[in-house]
Formats: sequence, C-alpha cells, structure tokens
Amino acid sequence: MPSPLSSSRISRTPVRPEPVPRRAEGAASASPRPAAPLSRAAVVARLRAAGCVFAEDEAELLLSGAPSADALAAMVERRVLGIPLEHVVGWAEFHGRRVAVDPGVFVPRRRTEFLVDQAIDLGRRSAARTGRHPVVVDLCCGSGAVGAVLAAALGHLELYAADIEPAAVRCARRTLAAAGGEVFAGDLFDALPAGLRGRIDVLVANVPYVPTEEVGLLPPEAREHEPLVALDGGADGLDVLRRVTAAAPEWLAPQGQLLVETSERQAPRAVEAFTRHGLLPRVTGSDELYATVVIGTRPATGEGTP
Repeated sequence: MPSPLSSSRISRTPVRPEPVPRRAEGAASASPRPAAPLSRAAVVARLRAAGCVFAEDEAELLLSGAPSADALAAMVERRVLGIPLEHVVGWAEFHGRRVAVDPGVFVPRRRTEFLVDQAIDLGRRSAARTGRHPVVVDLCCGSGAVGAVLAAALGHLELYAADIEPAAVRCARRTLAAAGGEVFAGDLFDALPAGLRGRIDVLVANVPYVPTEEVGLLPPEAREHEPLVALDGGADGLDVLRRVTAAAPEWLAPQGQLLVETSERQAPRAVEAFTRHGLLPRVTGSDELYATVVIGTRPATGEGTP
C-alpha cells in the first residue's frame, strides 16, 4: 500500500535540514519515549484488518486487560499474528466463569457447556441416590474448565482430573486447587489412582473427536496453537472415545455415568461402542449450542443390558 506521504499535495521543493547540535562528549543519551497508547479505534482497525470477526468485542477485552500501553501493543500484535484471544488475555469465559488458559493449552468451547450441564444434573442425582458426595473425574481435562464448573455447581464432591499434555496439567492444577481437585499426568485411565476403580459416579471425558483428515480444515487458531492430541480423534474421530468406553466399566461405580461429547453424525457409532462394552447409552443434544453428548450408564449389579 502506498504511503499517505506520497500524496501529490506535498511540496517537492527541497528543504535544507537544520544543523543538528553535536552532543557533548559524555552526555547521557536521551531515554526512548514510551509508545503512545493505542486508541480503541486503532485496536479495532488492526484486529479487523487481521480478519477478526468480533473485532469490537476483542478490542474491549484487550483494552481492559492490558496493564500498560506497551502491554496493550504487544497483546494486539500477538492477536494480529493469529494467537488465540484466550491465550493472549490468559483466560477463557466458560459457563459464566473465567478459567485460566495458558499458551499451548486447549481452549474450552462454548458447546461443551451443554456437556457440563448434563454432568451437573447427574452429579446431583448421584448424591441424592447414594447419600454421599459424588466421585467425579474430568478426563482429558485440558485447562480444568469442566472440573472447575462442576466443583462450583455441586459444592461437595471428590474431584479428580487427568490429561496427557504437561502444559494442560500445570494449568488445571492451578485452576482446581481451590476446589481440592487432584490433577494427574498421563494417558487416560493410566493417569488415575488405582483406588478409583469401581468408585466413579460421574466420568466426563471431553475426548478429541475431529477425524484426522479434517484437522487441516480447522481454523488456524486451533490447528496451530492448540495441542494436536486434543483435536485429532483418529481416522473417524472416535479412536479415543472407543478406548475410554472400553475401560470405563471397570472404573465406574454401579449406576455410574460416562459422558462424552461427539458430533451428531458420529453419535450412532459412539452408541455402538458404549453398547459393546456393556454401558446403557442415550444421546442428548442442544440445537442452540450445536452440541451432542452420549451418556452411558454402568448397570447396577445384576441389571442386564438391553
């Protein structure tokens, strides 16, 4: 783009420069002036030019979250380069809460709020049925957003979480510390204490379910800045889901529930996996959030499968 200074209205008459006074030897160099603060209009313009659809909303978050003009300039630059907004500001809004999200950690999606709503309801039902605090596990926990919301909603619970990504584990440990949640590093159930076998009342597994060949179609924010292991679900997107459903029955308490988010088109095959491993499945969804959740119940002792 041509510079505005190339306008023909600017005089082409040579201008003799004024002589620059020589600096006395030993004189201290002038300190650089701090950058002028970016205006809201300037931030919006930069974000919009970079392709940010919600430039005005993002500008408000950046302006309110920046502790200084220099910090704001750096945050805007990171966002313009395609860094997810949540990684730039350090948090994501999820189910009415601000949850810390570190760089390199999966950003919780709004559709997953539907999964959480189902888990809250089942946790309350479990407490009413058993007369004790529910044992809740957040598998593939990422930032710990799901566990944090469950802890706030249920109040009293035994909370455990696990993830294979070290950055996610560090982030989730900070997030769940206030709720007394324990966070473990490892691959699915391998990360959990053996003492949880047969005790879990509510098992939430927000597994990756994007088919491998479709990962490249995700927005650059996701495929370039979030861990691949949190996105890629294998050839048909259900590899990790099948692993979870295969092992879940030995970890669930009688009448314990497994909840997994998937896509509407994947739901029939997900139901097959649940049924194959002795879980009683049902599918529920939200048109508003474009969310589909499969819930599987471990039968009570002596209860058969359909």
